[in-house]
Amino acid sequence: MTKVISAVIIILVLYGAWEGWLYWDNFSHDRDLAVKEAAANVVVPEQLAGMPNGMEPSYQAAVKGGPVAMKNWLRNYGKRLADPRLAWIELDYMIAIAHEDPVEAKKIFADVKNRVAQTSPVYSRIKQLEHTYE
Repeated sequence: MTKVISAVIIILVLYGAWEGWLYWDNFSHDRDLAVKEAAANVVVPEQLAGMPNGMEPSYQAAVKGGPVAMKNWLRNYGKRLADPRLAWIELDYMIAIAHEDPVEAKKIFADVKNRVAQTSPVYSRIKQLEHTYE
């Protein structure tokens, strides 16, 4: 009788170990899949459509020049840009001026949010900033 009980206990332990391994494998696979999806959804601003060729160096110089240079750059070149790159640049400018002019920052945010569709690659950034600028 003790041999039968021992065999049943061993079978139950092995079954429990097998179920535990299956659970861990499923959990690990889901985690790896989530990491891969997050990496695929990372937006590289320089690769967004909407900026004509050759304008990126002047924009980077404006970013280094600060909010005033960015505002001047947007005033000079903003009409040549299109979303989603224009929206991203406006959000960059909005963040740069948020401490000095929060009213203007909120106005820019509202404009960008109303203009950008939920399918845009910029929409995830808008959702991140939404709690701060609304």
